[in-house]
This record gives sequence, C-alpha cells and structure tokens, in this order.
Amino acid sequence: MERIDFHAHCVPPAYREYCLENDFAGRGHPDGMPAIPDWDALSHIELMKKLKIQKSVLSMSSPGTHLTPGNDDEARRLTRQVNEDMSKICAEHSEHFLFFASLPLPDVEGSLAEIDYALDHLGAVGFQILTNSHGIYPGDPRFTRVFDKLSERNTTVFFHPTTCHMQHPDTVSVTRVTPNPGVPSPVMEFMFDTTRSIASLITSGTLSRCPGITFLICHCGASFPPILARVAEFSSFLIAGAEAMSVEDIKHLLQTRFYFDLAGVPFPDQIHGMLRVVDSSRLLYGSDYPYTPGPLVESLARRLDDDLQESFGMETTQRVLLKNAEELMSKLRPSL
Repeated sequence: MERIDFHAHCVPPAYREYCLENDFAGRGHPDGMPAIPDWDALSHIELMKKLKIQKSVLSMSSPGTHLTPGNDDEARRLTRQVNEDMSKICAEHSEHFLFFASLPLPDVEGSLAEIDYALDHLGAVGFQILTNSHGIYPGDPRFTRVFDKLSERNTTVFFHPTTCHMQHPDTVSVTRVTPNPGVPSPVMEFMFDTTRSIASLITSGTLSRCPGITFLICHCGASFPPILARVAEFSSFLIAGAEAMSVEDIKHLLQTRFYFDLAGVPFPDQIHGMLRVVDSSRLLYGSDYPYTPGPLVESLARRLDDDLQESFGMETTQRVLLKNAEELMSKLRPSL
C-alpha cells in the first residue's frame, strides 16, 4: 500500500564517524542503544520501494547535533555539516527525499542563524528539534526567540524524543537521567520525554504565541493522551503566567496545530487513546528507519496496514498512510 514517511532518519557518514571517534557520554551508544546504525541512501531507497513509500522526509535522531554541553562552537560546526550533507543527499535523490534540518539548541544565536540558512540556502522543509535540549524543554523562555523565528518563517517542527537530561544551576553540567539502568531510553523513556515536551509547549503559551508553526509529534502522541485532562486541570499553575485551559481547549490545539506519526507499535491500545483526542486526519505514517532495522520496519508496516484496515476500513487507512501526508507536504516549503 502506498505511503509517505514523515519519521525517517539519515545518519550522514561524517556525523557517525565523529560520534564514534569522540565516544564519551555514550555517543557511540545513543540513549543506551547498542550502536549508531549505518545508513546510506541507496539502501534506504530500496526499502522504500519494498514498502511503496513515495517520499521520505529525513531528519536526525537523538542525540542530535549539540553533543557537548556548553560547546556551542562544536554544535554549530556539526549542525551546519549535517544540514549540508542532508541537503546534498536530497538534491541527489530528489525523487525520494526531503529533509528537516537540525538546530544546535540550546544555542539560541546559532539556531537563529541556522533557521535562515537551512531554509534559504539548503532547501529544508522544516526543522527537527529534540524533546529536550540538554535539559531545556521547548516552552522554556530561553527558547522564545527561536520559536518566534520558526513561526515567522511558517515552518513545520518535528519533535524527536531523546533521553531526559537535568541541568545543574549556574553550571554547564548536564546529567543524563536513567531511571531504569540497562533499559535503553527508546523502550520507555522516550515516551515520557515526548509527553513532557508536549506539555511544555501547551502550558507555556508557545502555541498561541507562535501560530505559524505546525508541530509533528512522534509515536502516536506518546503518553500524553491519558494525562490530557490532568494537564488541563492544573494548567493554570504548571508554569507561571499560563492561563487555565480546558480539555476542549487542548484538544482543539492538538487537532489544528499538530500531526502525530504512528512509528512504533500504536496498536492494539495506543491508537484508540490518540483518536479520542484528534481524528484520523492528523495521523501520519512513520518508519523510524534505520534506528528501527529494515526487517522490523517491514514487519511493523504490514501489521499497521492490517490493524488500520481491520479497525477503521480502507478509506481511513489510505488517509493515514498517504492522503494526510500529501496534504501536509503541499504546505511544506519546497526544496530548492
């Protein structure tokens, strides 16, 4: 069945080599995973053909491009190299790929410069931002200028989960939070950090202040739908100055400002919670390749197709796999 993939990753060889050569803080084993996967465009395209993927929107995964807390120079260099590499890959395979550029957050000045460069010179169709940037969540006032700029440029922002981090006041020191040692963060903690980022966006006023941004959230909304009512109930004092929000207020924001990909295992349970919050017009296909290996991507795609058809019928299945993505893609900034 034909589809468009909004959650697909690129691992530029130079980036992978840099991470492996500087393997402190677990860079060669991102988020507790065994390794940074190999990636090349031709293998990715071969997988796309097997699954009838018309187009993949590439992005970086965790740990992103700001690898060393406090080292903004390194982050700016690496971010620029990664974005230029992805731009070149997409230009060489324009029939198959578009890309979300990376930003060197929490470096605000570097990110502001990269937004313009990626859009005006590299042909990016949006930006990928981690759910926390060395412990700073997207609604934090320190990121106000970045999100204002993204809104001014009418961008799509793809939030990708990462390991939770804690900042230490008055220092550049950051601690990686591992509540379940030995369990890679993507297994469970990614879901919770995604939820923290959604709550941060909603309760900080970022959404109402930045109407030009379309948000894309991974993994079927993670664990946010079950706590939506709780967030609404306590929204007036979650963040100083935030106005109280009702459940219907939050649902309206999610239905009109957000899309949610179905990478991972949304059936049999998670999908139904999500569809109590938004309708099927806000759902997209996502493979999570190559961090999800090719054979598993194929298996999950077959299961997703079967589960969607059995639960919702062919029309909704086609909408989720292809038509929603076509509508969103028509709004993206065209590649240069």
